[in-house]
Amino acid sequence: MSLSTARQALDFIFRHAPPRSEIAIGFFGGEPLLEFRLLREITDLIEAHPSFDPLRVRFSLTTNGTVFSDAIASFLKAHAFEVCVSCDGPPEVQNHLRRTRTGKDTARRVEQTLIAAQQVLSSVLVNAVYHPLTFRRLPETVDYLSGLGLRQINLDPDFSARWTREDADSLPAVYKAIADLYIAWYLNQDPHYVSVIDNKIAVLIRGGFSLLERCHMGRAELAITPDGGLYPCERLIGSGANGEHRIGSIEHGLDLERLTRHCVSGGRLNRECESCDIKDYCVNWCGCANASVSGFYNRAGPFLCASERAAMRTALDVFEALEHRKSTVFTHHLAGVPIWNSQVTLLKGRKVEHCAYAKRII
Repeated sequence: MSLSTARQALDFIFRHAPPRSEIAIGFFGGEPLLEFRLLREITDLIEAHPSFDPLRVRFSLTTNGTVFSDAIASFLKAHAFEVCVSCDGPPEVQNHLRRTRTGKDTARRVEQTLIAAQQVLSSVLVNAVYHPLTFRRLPETVDYLSGLGLRQINLDPDFSARWTREDADSLPAVYKAIADLYIAWYLNQDPHYVSVIDNKIAVLIRGGFSLLERCHMGRAELAITPDGGLYPCERLIGSGANGEHRIGSIEHGLDLERLTRHCVSGGRLNRECESCDIKDYCVNWCGCANASVSGFYNRAGPFLCASERAAMRTALDVFEALEHRKSTVFTHHLAGVPIWNSQVTLLKGRKVEHCAYAKRII
């Protein structure tokens, strides 16, 4: 991205953000740290912008962990970046699908980055993408990442992969093995944030996703490409022939009608989703996940359904195993910030009626 385009992008962001709203500016790639100099220059532009407010704006960076240095670490810390490193698991898992362009392993380099980043940054999130070829090793992956000192672990399925019914049927056992680790960590006063469990506990005890928590792709969320193109989500950039998900540009503005090109008419969800008892607890509204499977933002696929049901069942089992113990609590889950539980001392627990309802319908 040229600095000229970056300036236009920032003007667009600050002009369209609702007054007093939080503005989250994230840097993605490819690998954004290949352009570390440009990252610094754009950050300087943001902080020098007349509309910049450090209380409103937060920075984030998603990196594959193959590019890192003391200078990078110092910069990210100085500007309070939230850093997420992609690592799919122990070396044999990581190297299975993540190799360099020349075919070399990346596991050792990424592991070194994860260790170095934790020594400098106050918080490091790791994202493990799982695939039909690797998901059965998720418990091992979570344990491996914990062993590196990480306490904030995000597990993200590759929805674009070919998932089978056999894969879906294996999910409950895989998630249960993760839950066993999670419970043991809590009982040892070493709470971890594991997305597939914590996010669902938060939703269960609060009675479902609120409207503000749901996907607002193309409206409250935009991705800006190096040429100034606008996309509803960073995961949809370049998807399809000729960037079919493009919904405008920073020069000419948004064309939100283009969002309807990838929506099934006559309803927001699949017919079976509309009548499902747990639809309020499910991420069936995730447009990019849906598009990668069905081609439509508002049509969920069968693997998402199976994964969500397995995750909710697992989360409910974990809640029931821990909520009555005086040494554990899900206060932050109730407040909608479950990741905080991995960073603070736990207080006295409480029972939440929404979970009793969830138990009846799951």
